[in-house]
Amino acid sequence: MSIFNGTGVAVITPFQTSGEVDFVGLEAVINHIIGGGVEYVVSLGTTGESATLNKEEKKQVWKRTVEFNKGRVPLVAGIGGNNTYEVLKSIEEFDTTGYSAILSVSPYYSKPTQEGIYQHYKAIAEKSPLPVILYNVPGRTGSTISAETTLRLAHDFKNIIATKEASGSFDIFNQIMRDKPKDFKLISGDDPVTLPMMAMGCSGVISVIGNAVPKLMSDMVRLCLKGEFTAAQPLHYSAIEFTRLMFAEGNPAGAKEALRQLGVCGNTLRLPLVGVSKDTADKIAAELKKIA
Repeated sequence: MSIFNGTGVAVITPFQTSGEVDFVGLEAVINHIIGGGVEYVVSLGTTGESATLNKEEKKQVWKRTVEFNKGRVPLVAGIGGNNTYEVLKSIEEFDTTGYSAILSVSPYYSKPTQEGIYQHYKAIAEKSPLPVILYNVPGRTGSTISAETTLRLAHDFKNIIATKEASGSFDIFNQIMRDKPKDFKLISGDDPVTLPMMAMGCSGVISVIGNAVPKLMSDMVRLCLKGEFTAAQPLHYSAIEFTRLMFAEGNPAGAKEALRQLGVCGNTLRLPLVGVSKDTADKIAAELKKIA
């Protein structure tokens, strides 16, 4: 699945001030991201506020994302949760038209054992009509997919093709890269560590800041894919403060504020998430002037 080499973006879900999904804004964001040269788009990952969308809204977002994409880049659908049977039902009902893979976050809140995590993904792999990308994000889920469990899944199921790693653990990254099947991909789930992860052989990133600055991120990642790390370093360093601000008051509040300032879409979030403070908004504006 070489289509997942490079930069993917976990696209935000714009909302109207009334709280409804803003499909005009979604089209604008998708055009902005693809116009920045990214390789693929992830619909309704964590950054898409998937936890606060109902089933019908998710179906509409996935459907309209396909329409807005117009076949320009591969699409990935975020389908995950801590109720395995509900995840399986969602996969069964999912219209795969226009999508190339599923990104499924590790079960959150329940804190399953490693065997529980393995059995969860085993069930998904056996049900999914599309390739599966694991997603390890302990800061959100409350548990970690160990390197051993990731490798076990990678070796046992050919349709588990990659893992999005947002653990921040280079011990985990090292073990995965050393022992993974040849075609299994390690994908960065954290913008700030993408360059060092790619130096290890990581295939790219599923980015948050790529919502706002897709060209910067995709240019840097393409340089890394070519082994031109010295040339990539200035782009990496230029994004450090902007990335910090994107997460300073929660994700995707920072990304939505940046998109508002760029004139792409509004910055409305759904509770319990709220927008960034004026101080952070002003700092985002100052960084955008430097890098956008």
